[in-house]
Amino acid sequence: MSTYSSAIGLPSPPLSAQGPTTAHGLAWGLVGVIAFSFTVPFTRITVGDTGGAGLDPLFVGCGRAVIAAALAAVVLIAVGAPLPTRRQLCRLVPVSAGVVAGFPILTSLAMQRTTAGHAAVVIGLLPAATAVVAVLLTGERPSSRFWLGAALGVGATVVFSLLAHGGSVGSRPGVADVLLGAAVVLGAIGYAQGGLMSRELGSWQTICWALVLAAPVMVAVSAVSVATHPPHAGAGQWLAFAYLAGVSMFLGFFAWYRGLAIGPITTVSQIQLVQPVLSVGWAVAMLGEHLTVPLVVGGCAVIACAAITVRSRVTPTPRQRECPKSSRQPSSTRTTSTRTPR
Repeated sequence: MSTYSSAIGLPSPPLSAQGPTTAHGLAWGLVGVIAFSFTVPFTRITVGDTGGAGLDPLFVGCGRAVIAAALAAVVLIAVGAPLPTRRQLCRLVPVSAGVVAGFPILTSLAMQRTTAGHAAVVIGLLPAATAVVAVLLTGERPSSRFWLGAALGVGATVVFSLLAHGGSVGSRPGVADVLLGAAVVLGAIGYAQGGLMSRELGSWQTICWALVLAAPVMVAVSAVSVATHPPHAGAGQWLAFAYLAGVSMFLGFFAWYRGLAIGPITTVSQIQLVQPVLSVGWAVAMLGEHLTVPLVVGGCAVIACAAITVRSRVTPTPRQRECPKSSRQPSSTRTTSTRTPR
């Protein structure tokens, strides 16, 4: 019987323990964050203002998942990817619920009620939330320096977002804040669980199967949205929607989950602290927005906090430390309940 049988249910060891280094994980994570840094402004473009021109938020949240699921199905069929086991499908449900359905739909609904800057402030909590979920799921034990850096990173991200968008996030919490808070929770669960599943299935396989798993629900909701609110949008809004479907919901996760799989998840997740900085950078470069000294200082502070967290030590779980490399078996052997020697 295999030591890593599904009946035991041990957390998969990070890929950095088997070959690629944490630096590789951080590099892949940064590629994913760059792809995601366009998501909030492009979502704001597609939905427009309440009562104004724009696509229905439900269509934006679900329709992009439908398109991404179609792309995923084509890739899976083209490469002849094996079907996940029943247990793996069950473990993919939180990934589908978090990053395929929950986060896109809730942020799309929120973006009709608030600004991109306000959303960036709340979503700035996502790296810390992902680290907390990763600790609960994997047993990784970040150092006190890590948690200090993460806390400072949250604060620096909030301040930076305020400086970048006029210094106002609203007088009191509203519906948008509730939606964004729920999106952060579901996104953190989807990120951490997806990172774990990527160690078994592979990064692109994980997001592909998560998309396919959620497709029936996403198709149904999209159909209802189209029937009740026929889509009418300009060329720019459709182009932004295409990016959300092809990159934010699909290709970006290839790199992001690869980085989380190499891990440690708690460390790589903190790369996302720089996402608001990148978003403002794109606005300055492409839209000609004004760059101020406080923005530069705030951006440097966010990057410094991210550097503190990614350079902090993360202790693996006791069970992972006890397992020598020679005893680790391929992911396919860990997904079966028994394995008879041959």
